[in-house]
Amino acid sequence: MRITIIGAGAWGTALAIAASRSTSDHRVRLHARDASQAQAMLQQRRNERYLPGIDLPAALAVTSGPLDASIASAQAQDLWVIATPMAGLRASLLALQGVPASVTWLCKGFESGSGLMPHEVQAHVAPDVRAGALSGPSFAQEVARSQPTALVAASPHASVRDALVQAFHGSALRVYANDDIVGVEVGGAVKNVLAIATGLCDGLNLGLNARAALVTRGLSEMTRLGLALGAKAETFMGLSGLGDLVLTATGDLSRNRKVGLALAQGMSLQQAIDSLGHVAEGVYSARTVLQRAQQLGVVMPITEAVVALLDGQLKAPEAVQVLMGRGPKGEAV
Repeated sequence: MRITIIGAGAWGTALAIAASRSTSDHRVRLHARDASQAQAMLQQRRNERYLPGIDLPAALAVTSGPLDASIASAQAQDLWVIATPMAGLRASLLALQGVPASVTWLCKGFESGSGLMPHEVQAHVAPDVRAGALSGPSFAQEVARSQPTALVAASPHASVRDALVQAFHGSALRVYANDDIVGVEVGGAVKNVLAIATGLCDGLNLGLNARAALVTRGLSEMTRLGLALGAKAETFMGLSGLGDLVLTATGDLSRNRKVGLALAQGMSLQQAIDSLGHVAEGVYSARTVLQRAQQLGVVMPITEAVVALLDGQLKAPEAVQVLMGRGPKGEAV
């Protein structure tokens, strides 16, 4: 299988490493937007900017520059992986219009402005492409180091799910198939917002009781939005729902959690973002998640408090007071 991964950030690089290691039958190419970054990776055989200290397999090709010729020669059995942030998805899909290969994306969120989920963006700009999402609880560093990880391959097309399993399933990486792309994408988007809230909770030293309550009620918010958008309830108890939420909300490698921790320490939002050096998708998708929920009449108080915090309408302790000051309700509400 020929596998092309567009985007040489931490996650794209980690998956390129994993695919190169899984079998000698794969021909894997990692395509960097920045030519100087690609040149450095070729010389050092590492991605020191995003995954320092981790060697690239000898079989992994690193490229940069226009992809027109490669796209034109793509075949049905190939796999193209878009490893850009959500903001780069639309342009990448436009470039891949009409490609006969399977296409997947790794980004998690709702598109700023349109409020669309990734598969809805694809339906608008590249409706003829067989596509899906690869998601689940995963830190790039652990995947790159071959530490045990489980992901979910979501697509309405069985051929895309099969291609993702073939490309990435191996001794250290399990890939489970799921046809509920709506549920998988809602889980991937909302968990980032909830991780900011959990980082805030931990940064304010509110305790483990508070964290458990926040994660549990956050899962309820995620599920309500997903069901309103047509997802299956059981998806949210799986890898892309509960699994990804627990990892991102509690793991020290989580960028979204770090944003919450920084805000709790009194940093401004810009200072928190600058301290990361990477994209924290929850910062950019929180408002669109809330807008989509409001359009559907779905109540998401934790998400609403996070948006108010990010917009400077609430300070960290005030956000906690708002959530704790809500009236009593049944647990299913």
